[in-house]
Parts: sequence; structure tokens; C-alpha cells
Amino acid sequence: MLSISRYLSIMMTGMSLLPTIGCAAEQMVLTREDQRPVTVVKYIPQQHCQGVAIISHGAGGSQYGYSYLANFLQQQQWLVLVVDHQESNSEVLKQLLSRQGIIESLSEMVTMPSAYTARFMDISIAQTWGKQHCIGDRQLMIGHSMGAATTMLLAGAENNLNVLAPKLSFDAYIALSPQGVGSIFPKDAWRHINKPVLLLTGTKDRELHGSWQSRQDAFYSLPAGCKWLGVINGANHLNFAGKGASGKTERLVTQTVAEFIEGVKQKQCQPLLKLKGLSLRNK
Repeated sequence: MLSISRYLSIMMTGMSLLPTIGCAAEQMVLTREDQRPVTVVKYIPQQHCQGVAIISHGAGGSQYGYSYLANFLQQQQWLVLVVDHQESNSEVLKQLLSRQGIIESLSEMVTMPSAYTARFMDISIAQTWGKQHCIGDRQLMIGHSMGAATTMLLAGAENNLNVLAPKLSFDAYIALSPQGVGSIFPKDAWRHINKPVLLLTGTKDRELHGSWQSRQDAFYSLPAGCKWLGVINGANHLNFAGKGASGKTERLVTQTVAEFIEGVKQKQCQPLLKLKGLSLRNK
């Protein structure tokens, strides 16, 4: 388990200065439904825009993360919007850590209903803006950790928090480090999700109160029909955010995401990937 100081050091690296995420990105501020500002980092494709991809960060993250994935999708001609969730970002985590430990702080954040309601508003205004600035009509929702929970809630997963997700329309959902049965999701919470779903985890991607194996729960509950589960050997939780020694994880994530998106596009969701270090199943 990471120490608090080490965790914060990794999480905060590159969050304070926009240039650290690359010159291909630009920051903007939108106004959501409750009139609060939403900071978004946008990655604009250079050619034809095939669709909008929204990335939702994990608890304690920010809009400056996931640049490896955002840059990759931008190169694939997606308009990528990485949204800051001000009710569950790095500033909130620092405040919580002033009075309790890292596990307690993260556990509190990921089970806070109001934080998810705010996240939905952030994503809604980002999607609205994206549709106005992209000629392509495809919509992709991606999330990591708490962002993965956000993604699965938007896809239609049931929950233990009495959170009601809005009816936002996405063609496919990608959850990095998805949660299993526990404080957020009840057993079989995902059984009514019919849209394509890609779940990615790693053999060192432990849940807060469980093992990495519990991150597979959603896959077993999902109905058949373009549902993928990928497990990366040796990948830990922060590797999916592009932190630590994450090069291998980043390559496998981007390759799998590209294959999944193409399968959804062609309506032929049979994975052809055979990559070293990746175990991939579908149904």
C-alpha cells in the first residue's frame, strides 16, 4: 500500500501547470446547470472529428490527467474532453487528508452521492459543448476509478447510494479500474446495461477494501453483447492514470481501446487482439 506522502506525490505531479500535458491540449471553463464553473482540458483533432470522447478522472484527480489516452484518441480524430470534478478532485482530497487517512478519505469521497450528482452535471455540459464543436456524432464515455463508477452509473448500473443518473446518450462505455460489488454497487448491478462496455483492470489494481479480482464483478453481471474484460499483468491502480512506471499499461490500454472502438463502429465486437501481458475476454 502506498504511503500518503507517496500517493500525493504521484497524484499531484503535473497537475499544477497545463503545459505538462502537452501543447496539443487547451483549457477552457464551461458553466454547468447549477451555474458553477467546470474546467475542461480539450484535445482537438487536426482533421475530421469522428466523435466526442469524455474522460472522467478518479477521486483526487484532475483535468490534467490521462494525457496518454487523450492524446491517443485525439490522433484517432476524436474530440477529447477531460473534465475536472471540483467536488471530488485533488483539492477535496487534500482537505479530507487534513483530518483522516488516505483510505478513509478516498472511501468517503467515492461514496458521496452529491459528488456523483455534480459529476453528472460536469459531464452533461461537456458533452453539450462537444456536440456543438464536432461534426461526428459518435459519443464515448471513459472513466477511471471513481470515474469508472461514474461511467457505469451513466451506462445504467444500479447503486447503493440512491444516485439517479441522467439519461445522457453514449454509444459505448470504457471503465478503467471498475468497482465490484461493495459500497457503491450491489450484486448484479450491471445486468441491465445493453450498450457496448470495455472494462480494464490489472493484477495489482487492488480495490480500497478488496482485491483486484473484485474489479471483474461487473463483467460477470453484464448481459452478453459487446462486453469486454481486459486484465493487464502487473498493472496497478495509478498506472491506468498514466502515473508511475506506466508505459506498458498505457500501450496496452490504448491498443485495446482502439480495437474496442473499431469493433463498436463495425458492429463486430469480437476482439482479435493477442497482446503480451493482456488477458482479454468477451461475451
